[in-house]
Amino acid sequence: MWQIVLGYLAGSLPFAYLLARRAGIDVRRAGSGNVGAANVLRTTGPWRGVVVMSLDVAKGVLAVVLATVTNAGATLTALAAAAAIVGHIYPVWLRFHGGKGVAVAAGVFAVLMPLATALAATLFLVIVMATRYVSLGSIAATVALPPAAWLTGEPAAVVAAAAGTGLLILFRHRGNIRRLRAGTERRMGVRA
Repeated sequence: MWQIVLGYLAGSLPFAYLLARRAGIDVRRAGSGNVGAANVLRTTGPWRGVVVMSLDVAKGVLAVVLATVTNAGATLTALAAAAAIVGHIYPVWLRFHGGKGVAVAAGVFAVLMPLATALAATLFLVIVMATRYVSLGSIAATVALPPAAWLTGEPAAVVAAAAGTGLLILFRHRGNIRRLRAGTERRMGVRA
């Protein structure tokens, strides 16, 4: 069970907050107020945004690798992976105010179910390239991932982790969904 705690702690490392802070910006109070790569991109520029995204993906990978090397089994590994996403969204270090979990989920599920994740990532890229809405691509990929996992024959625990964390990620995107419907969502490349 300690793999779940390690997964949460890995996920809760607030790279967006730390790197933006080095630029003199508190992402909790700038841009969207979200502690994630997209807000760092908008508030500090592309270099830091890419670094934060890479580090967030890496902490998702780390959570799965730590569980896997300790022979945790499919269910415990899926729980540790889900804990990393929860840790990113609700980090203990920032009074449980974190990001939306998409990059961490990408890292987690790229290791747990690479084919399903590749399908969801392709959908993400197509939508973002066509619309320049990162949030819309994230929402679509999040919705597509559990069925893709099921169709590619992933273990039930992994499909459940994708579905459960997907609901949490969608909940965290509720403001984006409102703005998309109202036509006020920021497109990629627009600075905050």
